[in-house]
Amino acid sequence: MVIEGCPPGVLLDLDRIQEALDRRRPGQSNLTTSRQEADRIEILSGLFEGKTLGTPLAMMARNKDADPSAYQEWKDTYRPSHADFTYDQKYGHRAWAGGGRASARETLARVAAGAVAEQVLESLGEVEVVAWVDRVHCHQAVVDVDRVTREVVERSAVRCPDSQQQGVMSQAIREASEEGDTLGGVIRCVARGVPAGLGEPVFDKLEADLAKALMSLPSAKGFEVGSGFAGSALTGSAHNDGFVRTDAGDIKTRTNRSGGVQGGISNGMPIELSVAFKPVSTLGKTQSTVNNQGEEVEVNPRGRHDPCVLPRAVPIVEAMVALVLVDHWLRWRGQTGRG
Repeated sequence: MVIEGCPPGVLLDLDRIQEALDRRRPGQSNLTTSRQEADRIEILSGLFEGKTLGTPLAMMARNKDADPSAYQEWKDTYRPSHADFTYDQKYGHRAWAGGGRASARETLARVAAGAVAEQVLESLGEVEVVAWVDRVHCHQAVVDVDRVTREVVERSAVRCPDSQQQGVMSQAIREASEEGDTLGGVIRCVARGVPAGLGEPVFDKLEADLAKALMSLPSAKGFEVGSGFAGSALTGSAHNDGFVRTDAGDIKTRTNRSGGVQGGISNGMPIELSVAFKPVSTLGKTQSTVNNQGEEVEVNPRGRHDPCVLPRAVPIVEAMVALVLVDHWLRWRGQTGRG
């Protein structure tokens, strides 16, 4: 991974980058793939005496537990809902061993970069980004968005802060795995401490860039900010966020149905968003499909795949949010001299 535009002079804590990668890595619980990867990070350039240089920051983590032979049997077969077919149509040649660029292994780079972005954000202000599993299949959590912390989220393997739903979600994932099936769900995220003024009014609206970043994740199929689709069922008078002045003299809103963004620009309230993830397409049940010759065949790939991406996707969502926020914060600082 190569990060460009990182400001010089940021004291980078490499242990924090590794901690972020440890939250994403496979094999961390019985709810994830059994594949074992240490995901040890190496810094190649852009860092000297512990500080960023302002030049491109290059990092690497090497796969240790890859098994291309596991994919040999169905290298010419298109897995249902996977990128096999579309990659073939676009390029005419694809990396069938592990899915190539369509593999979620590429999210390691996002998490490492996001851990750098978080540290840059902290050098600019007191920003906190927290994501959690809000729903698995039909099991919905009830979470106090104003109080949820990363520490509480990390207490359960499923990364859901709702103590009553943790066991239910975990059991649902295990049962789906035993049946050779997979589950999807929703990750919710809040970014606190974001100042008013980030974002552009038209083509680079803050929520548009957040949507682009989060919808670029493997298996992501939906994005909402603030009230999202539910807000479309309200009247304007019920949905509007009224402004008030606090005792400290700051301006804020009484409610946060806008999700911290108005007119494409942050308003100083917490940024609240949700990302929906589909069930993993590679599963342990026989499915009808075709091969690259157009012949009807059956496929039953036996691999080490996550029965549900949600628990491991939490730090990935946090990383993408941090990357978007730091880009807009640096742009805002350059435009205004503030921040």
